[in-house]
Amino acid sequence: MYAIIETCGKQYRVEPGAVVVHEKIDGYRVGEAIKFDKVLLVVDENGPQIGTPYLKGATITGVISEAGLDEKVIIYKYKPKKGYRRKRGHRQPYMSTLIKTIEVVA
Repeated sequence: MYAIIETCGKQYRVEPGAVVVHEKIDGYRVGEAIKFDKVLLVVDENGPQIGTPYLKGATITGVISEAGLDEKVIIYKYKPKKGYRRKRGHRQPYMSTLIKTIEVVA
């Protein structure tokens, strides 16, 4: 059994017991339970169920296992012969979520 969910503008394939690394969601901390209700697809023993665009009554529950910052990305802007140079760095916050259950109410 697996599902496809949407969170933070991206889609992820999830299964019970899998760990999903996604962008940070404000308001949640490590150890808290989280529910994803934007479920696009669920495939189980009865076959695939496809939402238009989301499945009604389908929820994915998980527990946030880790939160942190990704590796630094360097943004360097440069224009030759003009003396223009800008160096910036960015570290994107992320969360790791352990998926517990996939529930579909039909």
